[in-house]
Amino acid sequence: MGSMDSRGVVYSTDSWRTMERFESAVELLNGYFGDPLAVIDAALAEKPDFVMGHCFRAGLMAVSTEKTAEPELRRSVESAEALAGRANDRERLHIAAARFWLDGNFERAVRQYGEILIEHPHDLLAIQLAHLGDFYLGQSSMLRDRLAQVLPYWHAGLAGYGFLLGMHAFGLEENGDYCHAEVTGRRALELNRRDPWAVHAVAHVYEMQGRVDDGIEWLTSQSENWAPDNAFAYHNWWHLALYYLDRGDTDRVFELYDTAIRPDRSDVALEMVDASALLWRLHIAGVDVGARWSELADSWSSTLDGGYYAFNDVHAMMAFVGDGRTEMAKRLLTAMRSRVDGTGTNAMMTREVGLPVCLALRAFGNGDFDMTVDTLLPVRTTAHRFGGSHAQRDVVGLTLCEAALRGSRPRLARALTAERTSLKPGSVNNWKLAARSLVGIGDSDGVRSALANVTRISDRRSYRVAAA
Repeated sequence: MGSMDSRGVVYSTDSWRTMERFESAVELLNGYFGDPLAVIDAALAEKPDFVMGHCFRAGLMAVSTEKTAEPELRRSVESAEALAGRANDRERLHIAAARFWLDGNFERAVRQYGEILIEHPHDLLAIQLAHLGDFYLGQSSMLRDRLAQVLPYWHAGLAGYGFLLGMHAFGLEENGDYCHAEVTGRRALELNRRDPWAVHAVAHVYEMQGRVDDGIEWLTSQSENWAPDNAFAYHNWWHLALYYLDRGDTDRVFELYDTAIRPDRSDVALEMVDASALLWRLHIAGVDVGARWSELADSWSSTLDGGYYAFNDVHAMMAFVGDGRTEMAKRLLTAMRSRVDGTGTNAMMTREVGLPVCLALRAFGNGDFDMTVDTLLPVRTTAHRFGGSHAQRDVVGLTLCEAALRGSRPRLARALTAERTSLKPGSVNNWKLAARSLVGIGDSDGVRSALANVTRISDRRSYRVAAA
């Protein structure tokens, strides 16, 4: 007994209707459109013994990175385990991966999904879950290499091939292969223009290269393909806001925050992370964000004692510090300290990155900039261990740089800003930071040179806008 999907992967069900719904759910998951959970729940309502339906639900709950999803994750894992006797070997590996995640061993779960792909490279669900898992674990090389392992088995005629190219593009970008990443991301969109992850991959290229105008044009020119009814849209809007922030156009940044990034109150962690990251960048730049911190801190308060994913904890701390919620910040630190001696993946993330970064954020909020510097300096080279992208983790570098500028570390500030302008010479914000650091060491010629770069880049952008 069994059925094959459109890529030849075998499933332990004889219902074509169930397979049709499963493939639809997988496509929605890869594109972040619609409601894949509702589709798979409809399939399970008709066929409660559909093993991969429960595995799909488990994977969806796992990659939400939410403590509140844990009861549903447990229910799905236990339902799948109860059916393991009728599952095929590949499906049992899915069940094992979901169990690892439920037990807090995120690293082993992701490795398990990757092991599935060695023997079953057409398993699109395993590819998606492994890719997101690599992202959450900060395994940059595997974001690229895991896709490289399976791509030889795929071709443009297989359903979902464009999604693989979009994921590979992101992996290439995270490993600094920007030219290849841009070409691959654009190729993915030629095959499927409704692929927000591929759009996102190219947006990352422009962010990392400081190609602000290209990034704005890229995201705005095709927003009708990735924004409506899409669970990932808030993040692409966040990228657009970063471009405008580099321009110094805070009015546009706030407009995007209020209408697209956080138009309504949401307790979804992935959405709150982007909201915190944007407001914190504004905050350390000395921009008043009004009442936005208060609303966001209220939403984060429900996660105080959850402790599911250290990356989320750091962004909750930004909101608590930004809104002056001293007691909440203290409670969060207490909860994090209670976890650092644990054995799960999040215990490692909290111990090595999450807790020191949160301590640094609180120190920054207290005006103790030297402590902020001393706490962040050892962490900045290992921050990838708690996940996210280079663009997301740059908030650590920005905070360190701003603390050095405000504290008693002028030479360190100069070194850090030199790094930034070397990596992104097209960034107005980086040259402004460099000018401040040069003031700190008394280099007036350097200040004039840095400000000349600000003017040069700004004038070029003004010319491009006028020409357009």
